Amino acid sequence: MKLTDTFVKRKQGNGKPQKYADGGGLFLYISPKGTKSWRLAYRYLGKHKLLVIGPYPAISLKEARERREAAKKLLVDNIDPSTAKREAKAGAENAAKNTFEAIAREWLEKFAGTWTPLTQRHILRRMENFIFPVIGKKSINSISAPELLVALRKIEAKGFMCVAHLARSECGRVFRYAIATGRAERDVAHDLVGAIPPMPSPKHMAAITDIKAIGKLLNTLDSNYGMFHIRCALRIAPFVFVRAKELTEAEWAHFDLEAAEWRIPAEVMKMRQPHIVPLSRQAMMILRELHPVTGSGRFLFPGKPKKGKGGKLAAIGGEIPIRNKTLVQALRNLGYSKDEMTFHGFRSMASTVLNEKGYNRDWIERQLAHTERNAVRAAYNYAEYLPERRKMMQEWADFITELKEKARKEAAAPSTAPAVMPEAAAASRLNPAGRFAGL
Repeated sequence: MKLTDTFVKRKQGNGKPQKYADGGGLFLYISPKGTKSWRLAYRYLGKHKLLVIGPYPAISLKEARERREAAKKLLVDNIDPSTAKREAKAGAENAAKNTFEAIAREWLEKFAGTWTPLTQRHILRRMENFIFPVIGKKSINSISAPELLVALRKIEAKGFMCVAHLARSECGRVFRYAIATGRAERDVAHDLVGAIPPMPSPKHMAAITDIKAIGKLLNTLDSNYGMFHIRCALRIAPFVFVRAKELTEAEWAHFDLEAAEWRIPAEVMKMRQPHIVPLSRQAMMILRELHPVTGSGRFLFPGKPKKGKGGKLAAIGGEIPIRNKTLVQALRNLGYSKDEMTFHGFRSMASTVLNEKGYNRDWIERQLAHTERNAVRAAYNYAEYLPERRKMMQEWADFITELKEKARKEAAAPSTAPAVMPEAAAASRLNPAGRFAGL
């Protein structure tokens, strides 16, 4: 007699194994503790075998019968249902391990050492915000180019064109990693080259390159404004040609004051290559002024420390560097708008004037740490042209110091114009006390 839904539902455990047949080898098994499951007894290649179909009530009587018929069809094709089930389970487990998200996270962890922690966080944030919600749970080998394009179009719709291009490129690296590890067959991100509108032309980063204006800028940077170590950061910027991140994260341990060199490790540099900055006499003077203030700590320009026990702030010289935007804001406080001068403008200023003065372009490019295309060569050539660069850096420092002194004398000369407080003077009244306010 075939089983009924009512019988299966009401039957309870009695401390002993129970079996109730439904026909065609299908039966209900009840464990001594009362757990119910469907099983199928069958013969394959002359041997008695048993297939566990699944638990009740997750699998109803009707579905158990459907699975029995499906198993019989496999037997007709000389396929063992138990083997087919194991293979299907293994395939599902393999697919779960080989989702785009799983492989992307594996790739990020594998190559973490090739990026700065900040870059790694940015890549992961792009994946988590835009890519994983769309294709993260899909098996990487089943993702098509149109499916990935859906994710990229959502980024494009928000107006984040640069992010869309970065995300496509990073997805391509994930697909190529999956191909190399035998879990994908093609890089569908490559098929989308040209599917996203090109990025708009980069905006010009304002820089002061007029000789007279450079002198005024440096004279303004020497004025008594704001916090001392922030002032030192802006004062030294024109002499070292580095990026904002490289300056804010400068550590005393990387400076050889005897040799007048700043050796920046690869992990701090944008292009992940070590860099040497020869220090002019003017730069060394600023460092000697700064050292008694922050030299006992790790960073030249420490930021606002976190509160410690009792809510007290740690002394200057802590383990947190100032933020890039602190330097930008300091320029704004001095009266320079973003259309007049950016922090990157210190690099553009030096590059423009030095090229105009006829200095060897290779010396300039090397000092700006514009990376050699050949990574192996770049790893060995970071000290290239060092004697020439040292001479160039001192001559540049002498030149802009002369401009500054000329601007200072002109500013000090008597004027018939009405007395007006310049913005730089107003900025000097910002924060006369408290080293960390506003950081």
